[in-house]
Amino acid sequence: MTAATFHIRTHGCQMNVHDSERLAGVLEEAGYEHTDDADGADLVVFNTCAVRENADNKLYGQLGNLAPEKAQRPGMQIAVGGCLAQKDRDAVVRKAPWVDVVFGTHNTGSLPALLERARHNGEAQVEILEALETFPSHLPARRDSAYAGWVSISVGCNNTCTFCIVPSLRGKEVDRRPGEILAEVEALVAEGVLEVTLLGQNVNAYGVSFDDRASGRTAFADLLRSCGRVEGLERVRFTSPHPRDFTSDVITAMAETPNVCPQLHMPLQSGSDRVLKAMRRSYRAKRYLDIVDDVRAAMPDAALTTDIIVGFPGETEEDFAGTLRVVEASRFSQAFTFQYSPRPGTPAASLPDQVPKAVVQERYDRLVALQEEISLELNREQVGRELELIVSTGEGRKDTATRRMSGRARDGRLVHFTPTGTTEEIRPGDVVTVRATYGAPHHVVADGDVLTHRRTRAGDAHAAGQRPTTPRTTGLGLPTLGPPAAAPAVSAPGCSADGSSSAALRLPAPLTEV
Repeated sequence: MTAATFHIRTHGCQMNVHDSERLAGVLEEAGYEHTDDADGADLVVFNTCAVRENADNKLYGQLGNLAPEKAQRPGMQIAVGGCLAQKDRDAVVRKAPWVDVVFGTHNTGSLPALLERARHNGEAQVEILEALETFPSHLPARRDSAYAGWVSISVGCNNTCTFCIVPSLRGKEVDRRPGEILAEVEALVAEGVLEVTLLGQNVNAYGVSFDDRASGRTAFADLLRSCGRVEGLERVRFTSPHPRDFTSDVITAMAETPNVCPQLHMPLQSGSDRVLKAMRRSYRAKRYLDIVDDVRAAMPDAALTTDIIVGFPGETEEDFAGTLRVVEASRFSQAFTFQYSPRPGTPAASLPDQVPKAVVQERYDRLVALQEEISLELNREQVGRELELIVSTGEGRKDTATRRMSGRARDGRLVHFTPTGTTEEIRPGDVVTVRATYGAPHHVVADGDVLTHRRTRAGDAHAAGQRPTTPRTTGLGLPTLGPPAAAPAVSAPGCSADGSSSAALRLPAPLTEV
């Protein structure tokens, strides 16, 4: 009897991507086998996002596309989890009655039990917990990458931004103890991982329950320094900090810890003090720019990226001009730009003076044009420089046609390079040094020979098809349930739904709320 297969479709931020690794670990522990091919999978799991306006349409469109297959294969199961499931709850099953399981952001570990219950009872199971019972990092994980790993340091958020639905879906901030975090980092490095990204909805608020701010030190800065002492860990990144909680000791720790990358993603959202106040963002434009100046003074070559919302209710042309001024002054290497859309359940959704769509689009286009001009200038400044890259996979859509490979520089820039000038095969996970020859708005090209090439354990693991695995670190009190054997297909009529959707984004969604 062959094991049932599962496929996970992930929408949204880095937190969701890491949650999907935990979902995969839980399912493999229960006896399922992962497949990259959604067609024919015995279980399809949707890990959803509720941030953007088209999130609902995207999910229900994809669910509709699966309905005919589900009708032909009664043994197939469909599960919906994540933020949209937490928000919509029973509405998911009302809109898509062929869904078997709906689970929330706080009960990832219960998915195998819910699937078994749905099979046994012959009806959909909906379980939405209101609070976190076990930190997700205690669950097993099937890691996506041999060379880079996500490490959650906190979940939830204590902020009350008027446009954001995340706190109501993820709950209040809960922090992990530093020893647990470092143990996970060390375990990943022991399996060959070269780079970790510390994750939190408000990552630099980490430790508010146990650090001593009166001493001038913060738990997050101490955590960065501790990561710097992990032997074999070559790069440390983090996302996303809140300007309100950004302290000088974090900047110092970044500058003084060699493996902490010279990269900072810090959401701006707006450059207008009036709009920031309406958003309940507890900083103003000057405070933001002061942080930018301090970061650049400590790390002149640091790359800064940000999130910006255009068209927040009541935004005037003068307000928008303030955003353009901050963008010009900050010189971001990239910006994740979003057109405001009201999200039900948020205070901003009922604010007066909603900005007309045409006005929002025109401002958005101007912002994107300005940012692309700045990004192009900064990437052209890289030409002639030597860049150290961890070779990646799946980042260059044209790599096959151009015979290039791709990698990320220490400051996070995407670099496409020609894998020539070395006698050994270059694999994802290996480390190379190249010289930049061309700059474009969203990437850098290095078309000369590779200057240096270092084969790594991560490269060995990738070539062998191996990925780091994280075992369960504490029991959840749930039974370990195995999946059923795949059921034969039968002929039955199906239904379809319009799954079309569009996103006006040029980059993947960041972790922060929009």
